[in-house]
Amino acid sequence: MSHWLTLFLVIFTAAARASEVRASDPPAGTPCSDSWYRAIEQKVVTGDGQGHGPDIGSGEWKSVVEFKLGIRGEAGLPGRDSKTWCSYIEQAASANQASSKGDRDFRLTASERGPSYDCETAEAGSIEALICEDSALSVLDLKLAGVYTAATQKAINEHPPVLKAEQRGWIKGRDDCWKSPDRRGCVRDEYLHRIAELQARYRLVDGRGPVRFLCDGNPANEVVATFFQTDPPTLIAERGDSVSLMYQQPSASGTRYQGRNESFREHQGEAMITWGYGAQPMRCAKVPAIPGTE
Repeated sequence: MSHWLTLFLVIFTAAARASEVRASDPPAGTPCSDSWYRAIEQKVVTGDGQGHGPDIGSGEWKSVVEFKLGIRGEAGLPGRDSKTWCSYIEQAASANQASSKGDRDFRLTASERGPSYDCETAEAGSIEALICEDSALSVLDLKLAGVYTAATQKAINEHPPVLKAEQRGWIKGRDDCWKSPDRRGCVRDEYLHRIAELQARYRLVDGRGPVRFLCDGNPANEVVATFFQTDPPTLIAERGDSVSLMYQQPSASGTRYQGRNESFREHQGEAMITWGYGAQPMRCAKVPAIPGTE
């Protein structure tokens, strides 16, 4: 075999192998792929421009990206080793870049970045437009987006799937705040309650319990409550096959929670629980917990 033929075969084989490697690589832009990490680095520069910075795609790099986007430590932020994190970062980076016209850099806080949707499509005078114009409401919208993403991961095996339908219903309810004399206050409360609800229902924050209460001395009237460190604080109470989510209310003494047709008031170790529309309050005593179960 001649020298030139041997050289040709070597080059041809190397090129074929390189083509095979490229074919096995994830398509450009695939979340969490090498090309995706490099694209995010172009949007959210983590280095100092002189070649110094964390390795792209590393845990340190991901932490810096979160910091630059102003979302590090946000409730509901997905785990850094998940594809959900990559999708969340891509959304935040795109919103950040859209807000970075002219000479502005990418070091924007959540309040500067705007809500999770495109404000250019918001109809003038709508609730969406109100949120776009209010930095505090925009922050709440972004926070809800993160919490909803985390809840979606918990609800992936939920049958029947209800989370998405409920979220659409919640958005409709939020938009009905245009009827309120205090539109901003109404929207704020809608966000706070929805965030707290998702955090409690899908166990996205720490909880205390379950705590058992025996009501009216009747074992059939047992109510089981779990308390969650949300804002505002919440509890999920169960009585038989019924479940009620309640939000903490201002109270001069003790603690008071209110649900749709249920209420819970605890003072000096005794609870008064109302279960159902028009029902009479039940006098309930806490059942001592078995060590290691609460």
